[in-house]
Amino acid sequence: MKESIGPMKSKRRNIGILAHVDAGKTTITEQLLLLGGSIRTAGNVDRGTTQTDYLEVERRRGISVKTACAEAVFGDEVVALVDTPGHVDFAGEVARTLQVLDGAVLVISGAEGVQAHTRTVFRALEELKVPTIFVVNKVDRAGFDRARVEAQIGRLLTPRCVPLEDVLLAGGEDCRIVPQSLEGSDEALCGPIWDEAFEKLADWDEELEELYLEERTPSRALLSEKLAGLTAQAKAYPLLYASAKEGKGIRQLVEAILSYLPDASARDTDRLDGIIFQISHDPVMGKAAHIRLFGGSLSARDAVPILGREPGDWEKATQVRKLQGGRAFDIGRMQAGDIAAVYGLAHCKVGDRIGIDEEGKGPQNERLKLPMLPMLPMLPMKVEPLLLIQVGPKDGQKEEELAAALTELSEEDPLLEFERNPMTRQMYLRVMGTVQIEVLEEILQERFGLGILCSKPTVIYKETPGQAAVGKEVYTMPKPCWAIVELRIEPLPPGSGLKFQSVIKEKELPYRYQAHVEASLFQTFRQGIYGWEVTDALVTLIGGEHHHVHTHPLDFFVATPVAALRALTASRSVLLEPYVKLTLSAGEEFMGKVMGQILGMRGEFSPPVLDAGSFTLEAVVPLRDSLDYPVTFRSLTSGHGDISRQFHSYRPCEPGFLEVLPRRGVDPLDRSKWILSCRSAY
Repeated sequence: MKESIGPMKSKRRNIGILAHVDAGKTTITEQLLLLGGSIRTAGNVDRGTTQTDYLEVERRRGISVKTACAEAVFGDEVVALVDTPGHVDFAGEVARTLQVLDGAVLVISGAEGVQAHTRTVFRALEELKVPTIFVVNKVDRAGFDRARVEAQIGRLLTPRCVPLEDVLLAGGEDCRIVPQSLEGSDEALCGPIWDEAFEKLADWDEELEELYLEERTPSRALLSEKLAGLTAQAKAYPLLYASAKEGKGIRQLVEAILSYLPDASARDTDRLDGIIFQISHDPVMGKAAHIRLFGGSLSARDAVPILGREPGDWEKATQVRKLQGGRAFDIGRMQAGDIAAVYGLAHCKVGDRIGIDEEGKGPQNERLKLPMLPMLPMLPMKVEPLLLIQVGPKDGQKEEELAAALTELSEEDPLLEFERNPMTRQMYLRVMGTVQIEVLEEILQERFGLGILCSKPTVIYKETPGQAAVGKEVYTMPKPCWAIVELRIEPLPPGSGLKFQSVIKEKELPYRYQAHVEASLFQTFRQGIYGWEVTDALVTLIGGEHHHVHTHPLDFFVATPVAALRALTASRSVLLEPYVKLTLSAGEEFMGKVMGQILGMRGEFSPPVLDAGSFTLEAVVPLRDSLDYPVTFRSLTSGHGDISRQFHSYRPCEPGFLEVLPRRGVDPLDRSKWILSCRSAY
């Protein structure tokens, strides 16, 4: 077996394999690893023998839960394959991965066509300008129709796809994918497939347009060069076909990856520059930071600079390992373009940037200038947990063990946002959906030996000020203390988030105390008047005072929550509820009933798209009314319909509706108890 782990080759690509669940991306990954010599036989998803689905829960369920990396070597070129989950409940894994990719392979099921989550993933790839190849898999399945799938891609994804192959004897095991190879001389191209490619590319390239108008046929080398250039700019998307189960079309896919997706080594720099995009825990080695380096190198025993930390707080890497699915190999040093696991960084978190520039401002990679976690809803792929569950151990004596396990799991997936009420000891998690809850239960049992009890999921609401208002707190007794804070709060447009500004000068209140006010405000507004996070608000520090003798640095952390919640109360806080976008596809005979159900859920929808006896509909509905709708929809369509749910927006609840979340900790509006608790006297 050819060993794929070793020193960096002359060319390297980090390629994400993405898809709607059950489109066959893990099977394609297995076939690529087999062709690259990394494994002797391709694993099988149903039998739980694949390289990248190595967790017990993945093998048992036959779905990917965690992003996993594995490498294959083709000649002198290394292709690192990043296999991502396809189920929408694990979309956070995909969102964390997108910004470390050099290119992507988006897998589409030939039988089902473009599915709901396919569209979500492609929109994110498109906005991030990640070079992408489309692969239509399962062309051996009954129901596959090449013309229909290509029309769907053009209508639902992008008209800029460029088919490079045809499928003969489609819909059966004897299917053939042609042409068999993209290799060849520079002779003039012929055949309808390449003629069609030439016509499409001529619309997007001046040189090819000139040849087309002059009725001159370009050479294969020129056409491939132009396609590679347009693909690298995310202005064209090569389209291939495959039957991964039969191993058909995989060699052509390798050739396309090497020909059309960009080489990482051509863009990486010498300056240390990278990002931690994933956290995992090894039972022996401990915490692992999965890092993509865009520049420089990192070795074991190096102090790792993380943006925002002083050099004295940098931690040393104890080991650098390359991961191959569930296996790990010590490589000692990673270089620009590598993805590897670095151990020893006990205090790192997902989204941390590695490296500093000459001015100490951090990484220079353009893609890293986009918002990172924990602000995932700001990414092109909207990912936000919308459900809250309360959890507890089946064995009441294991509360602390469960809290430690959930803390570890929330490090690996920050979207879980594990919280524990300091007064009642109740534990809460934010989740994406019921499948994620089931998987969490299995992971806690298998990995930590903990059985848990989960409450029924509750919708996560938010709060926003109803109008501009002011709140003030004068904290000057009992001595020694002195902190006066006056805040103005006002509503912002939906989707703005929470913002802070100050209009007072250093001489009125030193900037170090103003920083304390800002930090305390964001912590305070994790719970509003009704217990939910406050959003879409601008908070302005309009007044403040300290005392040169009596003020303690923590005094402003006592005063700010009181002033902030007084301002929110005066503003008549408005409860917001989450709305989700449903993308539904089914037979045309179900369309009328589905539309009626959407209206019955207080929803709205755009005109449906009809295609060969089926329809695709996009609707926006309140999550509260549609929690169980996926089950209803699949029952209506006898399991043949396709539905995907994605966060859309938060909107005001109807008048009179109120859902209160019990407060975690002492309420700052109960001022006496609050001050006593801050002084550890309550």
